[in-house]
Amino acid sequence: MPRPAPPHRPLAGRHVALHPLRAGHGPGLFAAFTADTEGRNWTYLPIEPFADVHEATDWAAQAAASRDPLFYTILTPGDVPAGFCSPLRIAPEQGSIEVGYINFAPALQGTTAATEAMALLMAHVFDDLGYRRYEWKCDALNAPSRRAAERLGFTYEGTFRQATHYKGRNRDTAWFSILDSEWPALKTRFDTWLDPSNFDADGLQRRPLTNI
Repeated sequence: MPRPAPPHRPLAGRHVALHPLRAGHGPGLFAAFTADTEGRNWTYLPIEPFADVHEATDWAAQAAASRDPLFYTILTPGDVPAGFCSPLRIAPEQGSIEVGYINFAPALQGTTAATEAMALLMAHVFDDLGYRRYEWKCDALNAPSRRAAERLGFTYEGTFRQATHYKGRNRDTAWFSILDSEWPALKTRFDTWLDPSNFDADGLQRRPLTNI
């Protein structure tokens, strides 16, 4: 049975919100990414670091018009842009969707907000839209992305060799997925981890996500 196409609407949590990306987010995204002085965030993305605020704004305007990928800006409290992500390769007829085009600014990386952003999108896909399959794919050389997928509960399915090429080289692509049958247990795990009782007065986790 076909699933609905994802609506492009805001998703809000305790620590972060996902808002449809728009051109007005460009300056904030540029500012957030300036902390990545070596451009490491961009190594495995198909685009290069923004040269200036005008380039960031132009990219944001173009990305805002896309419907696959369906770009979201990740906003921290105060509506401060801290990164972007996107559902993509959306297949309503198969009930399958991928999350990708993820770029967390340095200030967002390793935070509770970063994990909540991913959990919000998962909940939207499974609970609101009823999709059967949620995918994560990354360059097989991208060790941080592979670790993130495993921490978030994705199952590694294999590597497609020379699946594509970009930035002058071949890319082997590692595939991960979560199925709808696996989501209820994962949702409980996210809810437990994100509960305020799991964090001390300094905001440090009492139990890591992998131990829940």
